[in-house]
Amino acid sequence: MATSPAKWASLALLVAASVATAGPTLIALVAYRLRLVRTAAVFLVLAIVIAVPAVPFAVLAGRDLAPAPAATTPGPPGYCVEHSGGDTRCPGG
Repeated sequence: MATSPAKWASLALLVAASVATAGPTLIALVAYRLRLVRTAAVFLVLAIVIAVPAVPFAVLAGRDLAPAPAATTPGPPGYCVEHSGGDTRCPGG
């Protein structure tokens, strides 16, 4: 099954946005656990600054990776439709 280059680009963008946001967040958590409060605050601010533009890109990339809904074909009308030529074949009359 071949995938298009656009799918690979969307996947790469999604991974890059996730890593760019998760990295500083993880460092902030570890720094806080080690009682390095200033370092934790700096990396938490950095994570927020990176997440603000990264989240919309990740949402768009996720939409590109999701399969498109199946196309639906319209069914017959729910009412009687008259055809030219005087021939009407409607259920019930």
